[in-house]
Amino acid sequence: MKLFLKGDRCFMAKCAIETGRTAPGMHGQRRGKMSDYGVQLREKQRLRRMYGMQEGQFHLFFTRALRKRGVTGETLLQSLECRLDNVVFRLGFALSRRAARQFVRHGHVQVNGKKVDIPSMVLKAGDVVQVRDREQSRAYANLHMEVAESRGIVSWLSLDRANARGEVLHIPTRDEIAPVVREQLIVELYSK
Repeated sequence: MKLFLKGDRCFMAKCAIETGRTAPGMHGQRRGKMSDYGVQLREKQRLRRMYGMQEGQFHLFFTRALRKRGVTGETLLQSLECRLDNVVFRLGFALSRRAARQFVRHGHVQVNGKKVDIPSMVLKAGDVVQVRDREQSRAYANLHMEVAESRGIVSWLSLDRANARGEVLHIPTRDEIAPVVREQLIVELYSK
């Protein structure tokens, strides 16, 4: 399954998933039946790698989602989507989540008018994300906004391209969250 970790390269015809390569090695063709635990672990690892997080940080997000009211899996996905690095990626200021994380870490982003360099910051409805008013920050963001425009902006964000500024309109619902992941398996894995 495509995790879109390589930015635009995942949309090209040369993508390894599209070409249908087998796993490396002599026994790459053979695959056994996976256990229930293996399926749950694979699903968790897929989601964790999609957002580029370490295990401890991902577990922290899960425990926070567990404490909140509502469906735990859906709450987990909502909090992951509202991370600052993910919002910067969704707005098109960077090509991938990894690049967005570095863009935030290097201090190119402001949230509600204040410089922020913490990629794991969770945004709320009404927060305004803006590229800092520096030449290199604007140049980088403008370069990638053109490419990201073809992907489209998600419905829970609004983008003012001229000012390199975006706003979180509301917390996304499960239907608006892009990753095709079965979050119930992740909840079952952590509840063991």
